[in-house]
Amino acid sequence: MKAPIVHYAPTPRRLIKPMLDILNLSPEDVVFDLGCGDARLLIEAARRYGSRCVGIEIRSWLVKIARRRVLRSGVADKVDLIRADFFRVNLSHATAIILYLSTKVNEALKEKFDAELKEGTRIISLDFPIPGWIPDKVEAVHDGLRERKLYLYVFKKKRKI
Repeated sequence: MKAPIVHYAPTPRRLIKPMLDILNLSPEDVVFDLGCGDARLLIEAARRYGSRCVGIEIRSWLVKIARRRVLRSGVADKVDLIRADFFRVNLSHATAIILYLSTKVNEALKEKFDAELKEGTRIISLDFPIPGWIPDKVEAVHDGLRERKLYLYVFKKKRKI
């Protein structure tokens, strides 16, 4: 599949803690952020919960910014950054996945998730549900300007559509 176009929109800082808290992270987790941007969520996941993190970002200029931020934050031993199309990166090691993409891209990811994810992998999506999947939890959060929604999914191999 050709890399989808998703415009860069950083996750509002006020939403970082609620997004990570809903994932119930621990030091045993491996968190993948698909389209990680400046790595703000990964830095906090590594700092607050001790989780191992992998950020995948296709834009080279954002990867450079993310690398600098990770180094300055002191979590370089916990955060790996990959410049790539996330459709071409194996996600099988993930125990938690962060999405802030679009409904269309989330739809396109379902086949990849079915092929690669382990049962029980948690997926959090800001604003955009995964079409056809019933979320395990939907939480309303406020970013300071407006109400947003967090969609939590716990991956099941034979998910009912």
